[in-house]
Amino acid sequence: MRLVIAECQVDYVGRLTAHLPMAKRLLLVKSDGSVSVHADDRAYKPLNWMSPPCWLIEEEVPDELDAQALWVVTNKADEQLRITIKSIEHDSAHELGIDPGLIKDGVEAHLQELLAEHVETLGQGHTLIRREYMTAIGPVDLLCRDADGGTVAVEIKRRGEIDGVEQLTRYLDLLNRDPLLAPVAGVFAAQQIKPQARTLATDRGIRCLVLDYDKLRGTENTEFKLF
Repeated sequence: MRLVIAECQVDYVGRLTAHLPMAKRLLLVKSDGSVSVHADDRAYKPLNWMSPPCWLIEEEVPDELDAQALWVVTNKADEQLRITIKSIEHDSAHELGIDPGLIKDGVEAHLQELLAEHVETLGQGHTLIRREYMTAIGPVDLLCRDADGGTVAVEIKRRGEIDGVEQLTRYLDLLNRDPLLAPVAGVFAAQQIKPQARTLATDRGIRCLVLDYDKLRGTENTEFKLF
């Protein structure tokens, strides 16, 4: 991972445009190719970012720009994150090694077990191939087949947030390189799914599924229901 603290201006050019004026920020360049721009707030959420697959090149700085460097990050849709760097205060690289991945809490682990037992919750005709299907970047919660024989990768969360969608996106990118599995569709399943996560998932062709934990356990409370 490369950490750069720099005074910079950031422009996003694509389906939408966004502009961050010149200010001191943290730039993260990860080994998967992703680039994100952070301010000194917002916890984990970046001000702007480019998800993999994407490519960073350092272009020649035009004479009219009072800048030290110009980074251009381009994705496969030809969208660009253009980072104009006026000055660099810190630039370092760190080898983090292979991360063991997120250990799911008891509820998420139980949701995975229950959904595997009741895989028809994903849709009529769905069957389970395997739980914890291992990939080079971690295990996919459930790998299934739909009624038409297509492969489906399912990521299960208690609370569905953007990070979970990004995680499933990485799995799908990898799985779709396997000719024995491709094409692989994605399902993002959670007890609650935040609107931003749903919007991102929909934009990437990932289906969202809200899970009823009590119903899956067969303990749905019917005390106050009329029918």
